[in-house]
Amino acid sequence: MYKHDAVVRPRYSETDQMGVIYHGNYYMWFEVGRSDYFRSLGYAYKRLEQEGIILPVVESSCRYIKPAMYDEEVLIRTQVELQKGIRIGFKYEVLRKEDEELLAEGRTLHAFVGRDLKPIRFKALSEEFRAVIERVKPD
Repeated sequence: MYKHDAVVRPRYSETDQMGVIYHGNYYMWFEVGRSDYFRSLGYAYKRLEQEGIILPVVESSCRYIKPAMYDEEVLIRTQVELQKGIRIGFKYEVLRKEDEELLAEGRTLHAFVGRDLKPIRFKALSEEFRAVIERVKPD
């Protein structure tokens, strides 16, 4: 199963007074991971949008295990966890880069929709994009 690591160096503005990363920022990191994931496959998210496809989040979760701290680089390890019908799901692991200790894990579920926000079946997407996802989706 294909996984991709994006590197993030937490900024001071992302922390609370203890230097701990504010919990809501993890969702922004998931977006970084997802965008880098597509880019690593040679199919940038921007290209999907140019083709009239958007992937709104329809469900999300995050389990916080250990705190991420200011200026300690983290890896956002992203993989496709599900692709069925109009849905695609991603799993994220937030790891301290130095020792790859698991700090958090999350999931987002998205729907393939057009600019009109109407669902688009996976089979109706471009052949090239379908081939990319078929390569990385779980069995």
